[in-house]
Amino acid sequence: MVNCNGIIQENTSIGIESNRGFLYGDAVFETIKVLDNKVLFLEDHYFRLMASMRICRMEIPMNFTMEYFEEQILSLVQSLSTSNACRVRFSVYRESEGFYLPKSRQVQFIITASNLNSELYSFQKEQYEVELYKDYYLPKQLLSTLKTNNKMLQIIGSIFANENGYENCLVLNDEKNVVEALQSNLFMKTGNTIVTPPISDGCLNGIMRKQVLEILKKMEGIEVKEISISPFDLQKADELFLTNVISGIQPITKYRKKEYSSNFAEEVLKRLNAKIRLS
Repeated sequence: MVNCNGIIQENTSIGIESNRGFLYGDAVFETIKVLDNKVLFLEDHYFRLMASMRICRMEIPMNFTMEYFEEQILSLVQSLSTSNACRVRFSVYRESEGFYLPKSRQVQFIITASNLNSELYSFQKEQYEVELYKDYYLPKQLLSTLKTNNKMLQIIGSIFANENGYENCLVLNDEKNVVEALQSNLFMKTGNTIVTPPISDGCLNGIMRKQVLEILKKMEGIEVKEISISPFDLQKADELFLTNVISGIQPITKYRKKEYSSNFAEEVLKRLNAKIRLS
């Protein structure tokens, strides 16, 4: 069913009282960009969602194919969209009653969509200052790499950033290494070397992270490493930039007293948009 709020729910008889995503955070989701009725990076989103559901021991329905996944998204977008670009959230939750132990592992899903102003990716802000968020740490474990409904650290961190005049914060894991930003993956350029934290450090297994890594590995004269980043490394860097599937690439312009250029990030952005046009 599609309603005026842009929501598809597979089974409308399932209410909040039995929605375990609402009650316990027992849900995983994908944030997806749809451009000109095409789901960008469809395969990557689908297979990440399937992997997340398996890790969370959800029961995957037999009809939950990639084609079905795509059809459900486009059905909603086509019924609502007044723009060529949309942001979609595809949320899967366990439907059963029960407390921490669910009575079954069967799932339902809800899809929401909203219009985006821009079609291709561009830098959202010219000035983008960040700070470390040190109130809470991200566990260095597999669950940290998934997009689940358990995002309290990111919520509180976003409030902290807003209250202190920062555009974003960088998150540390429990070994005090820099893992990611509050809603993005992190890349650091020092000389001709580009570093991003490995998934094993607990960072999100980002779809845009994967796309950018593929672009970087094709650039001549650039060495790409997936290794841990310490807070001390940040002030030695020439550039820092963030990636996610909705905003694309966002350069960081300032961290504490260090200011950064964005020339390399601009080149990566051009290649990203070219990749989308040709896909």
